[in-house]
Amino acid sequence: MDVADVTRLAGELDGVRCRVRDGLPEWRYHGRLVARMLDHDDLVIRADFDYRDSLVRQFPETFSVPDRFVRHMMVVAALARADAGAVEDALDAAWQLQRGAS
Repeated sequence: MDVADVTRLAGELDGVRCRVRDGLPEWRYHGRLVARMLDHDDLVIRADFDYRDSLVRQFPETFSVPDRFVRHMMVVAALARADAGAVEDALDAAWQLQRGAS
């Protein structure tokens, strides 16, 4: 999985727009963060704490929570070894989370 895949998947979510910040893409729903590239390999995705914990348990090769994100509703996906279906589901869940917050 790569950035082009994320761009395609996020682009299919109604109201999600891509913009580039500091040279890396991020995807927002009405200004609210859905996901953003941390670097060329890692994607941070919004996720409530319970869902985030579930992702890390079910897909430990794909998802992690680095120390700097422990207190935030975010999970990091390593795209090079990602389970594409799990990342797609996480993006959809992040979009649903942000839609509910608007």
